[in-house]
Amino acid sequence: MKKNILAAGLVGVLFAAIGVYFGARHFEPVPPQSGAVASLLAQSMPDATGTTQQLSKWKGRALVVNFWATWCAPCVDEMPELSALQTSIASDNIQIIGIGIDSATNITEFASKYKITYPLYVGGVNGTELSRQLGNPTGGLPFTVLIGKDGAVKKTYLGRLKMEELRKDLKRLHEQG
Repeated sequence: MKKNILAAGLVGVLFAAIGVYFGARHFEPVPPQSGAVASLLAQSMPDATGTTQQLSKWKGRALVVNFWATWCAPCVDEMPELSALQTSIASDNIQIIGIGIDSATNITEFASKYKITYPLYVGGVNGTELSRQLGNPTGGLPFTVLIGKDGAVKKTYLGRLKMEELRKDLKRLHEQG
């Protein structure tokens, strides 16, 4: 009886270890697909007020594109920091935009409750596909993409942002022109 319990325990530990290994690998960002930024900038999405906006208006600017949802606690936690960051980088011609993987109603209610200093768009299910094209194979949130003025993806971040790392990356991006 003890041998059966021990064997079952070892098998359980083995499968847990395998799950952790593949889970960690599964959540790593991958290189963006060719044309992913062009696909993003070709989109029209409603903003938090319901007005449809062309994302092409951001072409030629350095962008921080943050995929988020109202039900995602780490997403909501980082938004005040992103708002403060937008205020501090506005003069560097760098723009933060948020693409909500959520309903228009939830995003509108969220935007009216919290004062976010950067544009929020309703991406819905299409937003998840855009994030996958940009290097997020699992559709995990939050997912953030740093895009240079040249339209190239410079870096991706999966999970809660480390703001100091993002600030350093933005400083390098600004210095590169």
